[in-house]
Amino acid sequence: MNKRTFLKHFAALGLGTPVLFESISKWVSEIEHLSPEEAARNEEFWARVRAGYRLKPDYINLENGYYCFTPQEILENLIHHIRYINYQGSYYMRTVQLDNKREICKKLANHAGCSAEEIIITRNTTESLDTIIGGVHWEKGDEAVFALQDYGAMRDMFELQAKRHGIVNKTVSLPNHPKSDSEIVELYANAITDKTKLLMVCHMVNITGQILPIRKICDMAHSKGVDVMVDGAHAFAHIYFNMRDLDCDYYGTSLHKWLSAPLGAGMLFVKKEKIAGIWQMFGDMGKEQDDIERLNHTGTHPVHTDLAIGNALEYLYHLGPERKEARLRYLQQYWTSKVRDLPNVIVNTPKEAHRACGIANVGIKGMEPSDLAKTLMDKYRIFTVAINRPNVRGCRITPNIYTNTRELDAFVEALKELGA
Repeated sequence: MNKRTFLKHFAALGLGTPVLFESISKWVSEIEHLSPEEAARNEEFWARVRAGYRLKPDYINLENGYYCFTPQEILENLIHHIRYINYQGSYYMRTVQLDNKREICKKLANHAGCSAEEIIITRNTTESLDTIIGGVHWEKGDEAVFALQDYGAMRDMFELQAKRHGIVNKTVSLPNHPKSDSEIVELYANAITDKTKLLMVCHMVNITGQILPIRKICDMAHSKGVDVMVDGAHAFAHIYFNMRDLDCDYYGTSLHKWLSAPLGAGMLFVKKEKIAGIWQMFGDMGKEQDDIERLNHTGTHPVHTDLAIGNALEYLYHLGPERKEARLRYLQQYWTSKVRDLPNVIVNTPKEAHRACGIANVGIKGMEPSDLAKTLMDKYRIFTVAINRPNVRGCRITPNIYTNTRELDAFVEALKELGA
C-alpha cells in the first residue's frame, strides 16, 4: 500500500488524534526524488529524523532490538489516546473499543499484505507463537523442527509440549555464513520426517540478523506436508515484504521492536484455512471455529496501545518503508565493512546485502561476550547486549533510524582497540 492510500484509510478512524507528523512529511518531500539507497546516505535528512527522538545522552544505544522506543510524535499520540479513553471510560470500552481494534488490524493487514481476518493484535512475539505451539493438536510421537539459534521462549514452549504430549523436538544449527539458500533449505529438509508436524524458522535470526529464505523453506516444507511457523520478531517494519509472498502458515512479531509501537504490542498472522485447526489458549466459545478472534480472548487490556499501533504505522508510511529498510541496511554495512577484515574481530552476520539488514553480531577473539559488552559500556559508553549461544559468540548490534555515523565511528574505533 502506498503512503497516500494508507494515510487516507487511517484518517477514516476518526479518533480526534492531534495533527502531527508535519515535520517528517516536509523533510521527506525534500528527498522524495532520491532512491531509497541514495536517501539512506543523506545524513542531513536522518539528523532531522533523529531530532524527533528524545535520546539519553549517557551512552550510545546500539541495543534497539529488544525494544525500539517510540519517536516523540508517536508518544504524544499514545498519551492522547490514554487521556481520550480515560475520559470516556466504560463508554468507550462498551461501544467502539472492538471496532477500533479491528480497524487497526485492517491497517496491519494492509501493510503485511494479507486479510484482516488473518490478523490479531497480541502483546509480543512470544505470546503470538506460543499461541500456535500450544494450540497445535499434538499427538505422542509428533515431531517439531527448529534451530538452536531460535529464541529461547519458543524453544521452551516446544519443550513444554514434549513433557505434556510426548512430542519429539529436533534441532538444527544454522551456519552464520551460508554459501547459498539451498544450504539453508536442505538443512531443514534433512530434519523433516513423516512424523514432522510443525517447522519453526526465523525470518530474521534475532542474535545475528541473518535473513532466511522463507518462501523457499515454506515451499519445501509444504511439499512434505509440514506447516511452517515464522518468528518475525525482527523483520516486520524492518524489511519490506508481503505475507502472501512468504506463503507461511503462521507468523508472529513484536510491534514494539522495529515498528516502534508502544511497549507491549505484537501481532499474529494465521493463514485463513489454518485458523480452525488451532486450539485457543483462553475460553471464548461464542465465535466460529475459523474466526481468528477466538484465539485472542485475553480480557480487558490497554486498548490505547492498540490505537497507537496505528500511529506507528502512520509514522512508518510518512517515512517510507523502503527508505527505512535502506537506511538500516546502510548503517549495518557502514560499520561491519570497516571491521570484517580485522584479524581479531569476528562478524557473525552474512556480508551479502540480501542476507542481512540492520542487525549484526560481532565478537573479539579470546574475549567472552559478557566481557565485551561490559567493556563497551564501561570504557566506551556504548550499550549493547552479549550473546553466548551455539555458533554465535559476540554482541548483537542493533542501531535504529536515529543512529548516526559518528556513533558508529566511535563503535568501530572501540572494536579496533579491543581487537588490537
